[in-house]
Amino acid sequence: MPRLVDGFGRRFKYLRLSITEVCNFRCTYCLPDGYQKTASRPFLTVPEIGRLVEAFAGLGVGKVRLTGGEPSVRRDLGEIIRRVHDTPGVDKVAVTTNGWNLARQIDDWRAGGLTNLNVSVDSLDRTLFHQITGHDRLSAVMGGLDRALELGVPSVKINAVLLKDAAGPDQFARFADFVRDRPVAVRFIELMRTGDNADYFARQHVSGQLLRSWLESGGWTPGTRGQDDGPAVEYVHPDHLGRIGLIAPYGAGFCDGCNRLRVTARGRLRLCLFGDGGIDLRDLLVSDADREPLGDRIANALGGKAAGHRLADHITGDTRHLAQLGG
Repeated sequence: MPRLVDGFGRRFKYLRLSITEVCNFRCTYCLPDGYQKTASRPFLTVPEIGRLVEAFAGLGVGKVRLTGGEPSVRRDLGEIIRRVHDTPGVDKVAVTTNGWNLARQIDDWRAGGLTNLNVSVDSLDRTLFHQITGHDRLSAVMGGLDRALELGVPSVKINAVLLKDAAGPDQFARFADFVRDRPVAVRFIELMRTGDNADYFARQHVSGQLLRSWLESGGWTPGTRGQDDGPAVEYVHPDHLGRIGLIAPYGAGFCDGCNRLRVTARGRLRLCLFGDGGIDLRDLLVSDADREPLGDRIANALGGKAAGHRLADHITGDTRHLAQLGG
């Protein structure tokens, strides 16, 4: 019987697990100066990740997403995918990646049990992609994404942050053309303010209404939501095989259907992306004997989960940048 229910009746069946804070991109909205090491404590090991995922699966979690930073900077990512896939109760193994290593590693990830892949692509314009990420690698990233489709990864999605410099009808049309014949969901995410990006947020934030209006004027309509879908509202079109969605964290009721919990790369349970502190789990990841107290600590922590974030009040918690938790 699932035990992960908070005081607002929300049930949690989805874990987003960061396995590193390191990222090899320098995205303007996240790590414009590149990754800077901030702590000496090492990231979770494969055995620790295995025990952690087993505990969450025992509490009813069936979907685990591996995030970063950039998870593929870990040479053992393939081993981690296999470990998660082999956990009883887990039926969806997801990775969110910037695509740097995608073409080289997707075959191994798929063979290890990968079922869901999200690739961050903020623009399909090569020049804009380079400006945003700091790297001229759009062609390699998209080649890896198409390889994932060839391998039959069941769910392939693109994440794109809505930015004033890269939003508008021409950019939206590029993505629409891309999903015309591909079963890919493109989700545009409103830029979120974090501890380190206040000035950038003021310059680049764009309301999701810009995209919503473009979609509706072009005959796109909201599609049917899946049982474990996240906060994206995805639109469908009769002439397109793929979908285009919007994640609008500043919208009313955004947190009402929250279904996910987060654990940092060093083993802290975070009840909200924009919360403070967290609950340390690492001391209970040393041996299999700690499985029951680990489950109890996770379940009991939900009593402290708030009804929602306070981004509208410019309160971002202690999240300095999204690479800390992978968004």
